[in-house]
Amino acid sequence: MRVANQARQHLQSFLLRHGRQYPGKKSWTKAYRRWLSTNRFEHSAQQIVFQDYIHAVTDAEARVARLEAQIAELLPDWSLAPVVQAIQAMRGVAFIVAVTVVAEVGDFRRFATPRQLMAYLGLTPTEHSSGNTVRRGGITKVGSSLARRVLIEGAWSYRMQPRVGRKQVDRMEGLPQGARDIAWKGQMRMCRRYKHLVACGKPTVVANTAIAREMAGFIWAIAQEVTPPDAHSSKTQHPDQLMCKPGGGTRWRTLGKHCEPVLERLTLVSRKRQLQDATTIMRYPTRA
Repeated sequence: MRVANQARQHLQSFLLRHGRQYPGKKSWTKAYRRWLSTNRFEHSAQQIVFQDYIHAVTDAEARVARLEAQIAELLPDWSLAPVVQAIQAMRGVAFIVAVTVVAEVGDFRRFATPRQLMAYLGLTPTEHSSGNTVRRGGITKVGSSLARRVLIEGAWSYRMQPRVGRKQVDRMEGLPQGARDIAWKGQMRMCRRYKHLVACGKPTVVANTAIAREMAGFIWAIAQEVTPPDAHSSKTQHPDQLMCKPGGGTRWRTLGKHCEPVLERLTLVSRKRQLQDATTIMRYPTRA
């Protein structure tokens, strides 16, 4: 999509440089494409470049459609396909948005609360507080920028009145009633909250980011309803596959039969440090 948007921008910039401006309201519709076919340039080089820009847009759009068809074809074999279908009950979450969010997040059950998912996606505000002073800034922007971007794009749909459109009705067909109820409850809340934030003087981009954060929470709730059981979850994990964290490192490594000796060494190191700390306290007692 980035390549397709870039190709469209190149074509529109070329037209603006030559004083060609579309008289309609919305670009890249059928009427806009018919208008493109009516443009003629005096110099042959300009006409060749113009036609090459049109071909670049057509090729990029064909590639997007081809990739979307391949994703739709592979989706039924994915273990998280029920989650992808269920979260499409929400407004602003179509097929590509749903696939992107689920692919970037993975198993939603590893987040105990929706706030953990919001923080994982970088949609929570930064904190610069000290003592009784509370200072909060922009969002942290940690985690997957792709998932955060599609959620923010989908959140713009909550500017309108709450309603279930025709496309959303088609997406909700065959979904469990629990997912539908959560989606409607979320739509009612987020549409009302967007209006409240704008009425309070918040910029529209700030209000939209707040709605995207709440979208992540409702997506988490729907995923909890339909997530299939995972045989590789931490609750049923074999003892030989425990995840142990090396001291001072940031990566986790899987330990098989050697897990017990490593844990035993870590326990000895911990006891040694406790003895050193106790000796230091006895040698240099703190004053009341």
